[in-house]
Amino acid sequence: MNEQSAPPAISPAQDRSRSAAGAPAADPGGPPGRVSAPGEGWLGDLGRALLTVEWDPLPKMSRPRWLNRLPHVAVGYVAVFFCFLTTEQMGDHYGVTGGPPLVAALLTGASILLAMFWPMAGWWLGLLAGGLGAWLIHGDVGAGQTWPWTAGGLIAFAPVLLLVALRVPPRVTVAAVGVPVVLTGLAELSLKPEHSQTTVLAALLLYGFVGLLGYALRATRLARGKLVEQETLTEEERAQRTLLEERNRIARELHDVVAHHMSVISIQAQVAPHLVENPSEELKENLAGIRENALEALTELRRVLGVLRSEQPDDPANPHHPQPTLAELGGLVDNVRSAGLEVTTEIAGVRRALAPGVELTAYRIVQEALSNCLRHAPGSRVEVGVAYGPRELHLCIANSAATRPAPPSQGAGHGLLGMRERAGMLGGELAAGPRPGGGYEVSAVLPMDPETKKD
Repeated sequence: MNEQSAPPAISPAQDRSRSAAGAPAADPGGPPGRVSAPGEGWLGDLGRALLTVEWDPLPKMSRPRWLNRLPHVAVGYVAVFFCFLTTEQMGDHYGVTGGPPLVAALLTGASILLAMFWPMAGWWLGLLAGGLGAWLIHGDVGAGQTWPWTAGGLIAFAPVLLLVALRVPPRVTVAAVGVPVVLTGLAELSLKPEHSQTTVLAALLLYGFVGLLGYALRATRLARGKLVEQETLTEEERAQRTLLEERNRIARELHDVVAHHMSVISIQAQVAPHLVENPSEELKENLAGIRENALEALTELRRVLGVLRSEQPDDPANPHHPQPTLAELGGLVDNVRSAGLEVTTEIAGVRRALAPGVELTAYRIVQEALSNCLRHAPGSRVEVGVAYGPRELHLCIANSAATRPAPPSQGAGHGLLGMRERAGMLGGELAAGPRPGGGYEVSAVLPMDPETKKD
């Protein structure tokens, strides 16, 4: 089916991340996912960043934990301090009293508090408070007094800028610093009262320093985050190296413990007919089967050891990678039949070659399920079903109730867990449980091509 999928839309958060990294931002005027060319619409992007009002709370201190809210308490104290300072200066220095100066003072304190959670909203409110204060004192400015900023108002806007610079990209910080400086200069050029002192130079120096300080603190915080991320990656690499070392250790132990005994069993099964006078054909056949199974187990053991020693055990190009497939299902079933189970198989659909991982996983699930039948349901009847669907492979291994008591199991009970892990790694599913009429059933659904499975 030749359907064309629509390009993924870029969220505002992703757009801001692109802007912060200097990458082209999404073009809001075009179709979803359209990215503007370098230099195209950067003023629009900057304008959107200044107009963005989103929740971005000031982070807590990580250490010490009992002081993690100290920055918020400090900002709250600064807000209250500048609220009272603005009221005092406008009343004592400029002679402006009553309700409007109180509103300007409250807006000044609220802008600092708001910037703790909504940086750009606090910035706009701070500009509004500064403009209101300049309008209120314009007719009462005496010789030597500052305008459009009062001394307290000029300093009160600095915490707002610092809170903004801590959480926005550098070019937004430059704009946040430049706008109040430019507005101060324009106000002085057009509306400056006679004999008043200029504040544009003080605003440029103070706000420029605050912007640089916020940029440096933000860069330090981001660098620390990158360092933590790198340390996490290093820890993962160390864990991977430990895993490889553990695999090698397990491989050596398996070889020392299992290979020797399997070799002895094979040799004894080969020699045993010569130690018995006139051995029967049935005895020879059983001993030959024992030797054949021992040799097959040794071959399988060597393959597993090759996987444990490999840094990429799932690489199909690995010559030691276990490669039993569903084509060998008949031999597996015959082996189980010779152990005393009645096994029937049924294959539905068009049989075809699958991806190596799917073939291996399907074979292992059937193998483990039949082994469980041998251990836990001796004398039962087992049905093995394999169905090739258009996109999925269906497996079903069901057994009837046992006809004789099962011997005590020496296993750790990890068979079902291993089967589920194998199916889950391919994006498939596995279910297991008792049947209503007695017995047990294991069913699995595996995708034909796990590489195309979407998360």
